[in-house]
Amino acid sequence: MKRTAHAHWAGTLTEGQGEITTQSTILNNTQYSFKTRFADGIGTNPEELIAAAHAGCFTMAVGAALSQAGFTPGDLTTDAILDLDMQALAITGIHLELKGAVIAGVDEAKFKEIAEGAKANCIISKALSVPITLNVTYQ
Repeated sequence: MKRTAHAHWAGTLTEGQGEITTQSTILNNTQYSFKTRFADGIGTNPEELIAAAHAGCFTMAVGAALSQAGFTPGDLTTDAILDLDMQALAITGIHLELKGAVIAGVDEAKFKEIAEGAKANCIISKALSVPITLNVTYQ
C-alpha cells in the first residue's frame, strides 16, 4: 500500500506560498506559507499535519487495541501537541492527551495500559524519532 501527497512551493521562504494536495483530495491545493507555519495565517503547515496524523493514528490504535482485548470502545478523543523548537528548527516532542469514556469491564489501569501500548505501536509513533508523552483521562 502506498499513500501519496503533493506539495508545490513558489517564492522565497518568507514571501512565497504553496499548496498541498493529498491522494484522497481531502486536502486539495490547501494553502501553506511561512505565515501559516511560523505565525498566524490561513492554511496549514507540515507540523500541524504531523500532529493531526498522530492524533488520528493513535486514537484508532487505542480503539483497535480495546477491540482486540474484547471490549467495545466508546468515545475516544485525542489532542496531539507538537513542540517545535524555533531556535533549532526541530520537532522536540509530541504530547498526546487522550480522553476516553468509561467502558464496561475496563478499569482505569487497564485503559492506561492499552493506551500506552497504542502510543508505542501506532504507525505514526513508530515513524517518529522524538519523545512521545501521554496523559490519559478516563471517565
